[in-house]
Amino acid sequence: MKEPVLVVMAAGMGSRYGGLKQMDPVDKEGHAILDFSVYDAKRAGFKKVVFIIKKAIEKDFREVIGSRIEPFMDVEYVYQELDRLPEGYAVPDGRIKPFGTGHALLCCKEVIDGPFAVINADDYYGPKAFKMLYEFLTTHEDDALYRYVMVAFHIENTITENGHVSRGVCQVDASHHLTEITERTRIEKKGEGAAYTLDEGKSWIPLADHTPVSMNCWGFSNSFLKVLEEQFPAFLDRELKDNPLKCEYFLPSVVEELLQQGKATVEVLEAEEKWYGVTYKEDKESVMEAIRRMKKENPNEDGAEKIYPRYLWA
Repeated sequence: MKEPVLVVMAAGMGSRYGGLKQMDPVDKEGHAILDFSVYDAKRAGFKKVVFIIKKAIEKDFREVIGSRIEPFMDVEYVYQELDRLPEGYAVPDGRIKPFGTGHALLCCKEVIDGPFAVINADDYYGPKAFKMLYEFLTTHEDDALYRYVMVAFHIENTITENGHVSRGVCQVDASHHLTEITERTRIEKKGEGAAYTLDEGKSWIPLADHTPVSMNCWGFSNSFLKVLEEQFPAFLDRELKDNPLKCEYFLPSVVEELLQQGKATVEVLEAEEKWYGVTYKEDKESVMEAIRRMKKENPNEDGAEKIYPRYLWA
């Protein structure tokens, strides 16, 4: 089997955050969230990382992020640009918004020829998630079906106090396989729990604690890139008519279609750890506090465990 590759989606421009959050430091040593994810992936066994970025941020990204990681891992860069579309398609006039996570991943098709994990740059997943991904990707291959994996998080561990989030809400069977995933683009904290709205906040539908949700922490065989390529034109034909400026090719939606067609299985590995992320600028302090806690100088103080060294890439 070929060695799995880590893919980091880092092309987002951070409209709700107000800046390039994929490079924003979350500790006094200057590490970004994605530094911790790549570090955890390296410890789990990954040897290569592919960063999906925009050409406009390449110089800064290479200097701030790439220069730290390149001495320790094989690093490659690919570019998600609006005009990376199938032949015969053009960017709609006035379109600024990227075409989504499925499109981002499709931009990697020329540099990946084996299994791979994919994550968001601005989400903290924890060491266990990468261990589970690496173990699956090095022990499973496609057969009559595509064999994929997802690390899911409990909904109550993935919401912010500072606004709404998008999550893929999952239905899982008794054998821990995904049966359905539905992208909910506006989930908010409501009291002690979470709820989503389909009508711009006029009504809210609660989500039970421990509901598994996707945080774009996936493991795929190379077959998934072929699926993305085959289905993208149909998506554009359908969606550009109704929503030319904002439609998005969501990765979970492609997975959902494969499940409905009976072409794939997705094993769901549930993480009980708390997610940390910076959807909004106000989220940053809670992330920094969590990182400080995980880098405590004295690992025995209050029973705390020192998960990370002070400098990750020393």
